Amino acid sequence: MNRNQSAIFHHIKKYHLIYFFMIILFLIGIIFGAIIVNSMGVIQRQNLFFYVDQFLSRLLEGPIISNQEILKTSFFYHFQYLALFFILGLSVIGLPIIWVLIFVKGVVVGFSVGFFVNQLGWKGLLFAAASIAPQNLISIPIYLLASSLAMIFSFHLIQKIFSRRLQKEPIAQYLMQYMIIFVVLIACLGGASIVEAFVSNPLMDWITNRFY
Repeated sequence: MNRNQSAIFHHIKKYHLIYFFMIILFLIGIIFGAIIVNSMGVIQRQNLFFYVDQFLSRLLEGPIISNQEILKTSFFYHFQYLALFFILGLSVIGLPIIWVLIFVKGVVVGFSVGFFVNQLGWKGLLFAAASIAPQNLISIPIYLLASSLAMIFSFHLIQKIFSRRLQKEPIAQYLMQYMIIFVVLIACLGGASIVEAFVSNPLMDWITNRFY
């Protein structure tokens, strides 16, 4: 156990700048998303809110989609996202795309929360807390970890290509570790999907019926 903890600590110490870079990139995306909301024209906000209002009105009539369907859709979405990170990490040239994906993820979160709060005030904050926060508290750290590991693996491949010393080291061991970690992360994202389906969705229904 101590050996594993030591290995994890050593890994974080060695690659802390990469993890820090990914976190900052995500936070910049959130800020950028909030700025987009504030820079939108009144007509644009009204048009977008019309669709949000229609969706919330539909919720008042009853469930739009079953929890089981949300679970399947959510997990498939997370699986695709992490599979893309995995492939981009193997490709080396996919590094910029990894950065873009994390930035866009931040923009989506920032815009979604910002728009709810901008249009509905404290009620919007409740809607965001119910529909966005619970699953993202699990999924976002996993996305940041997965993107960082993909970036680390890409850098390792680059070093192996250009370093004679590293060229002699077998890549199979690193690839196997890389695959196992991603399988574990995908399984963990199953937890985020369960939360989205059986916590966020009922909570959103309850808040909509109570406050909207």
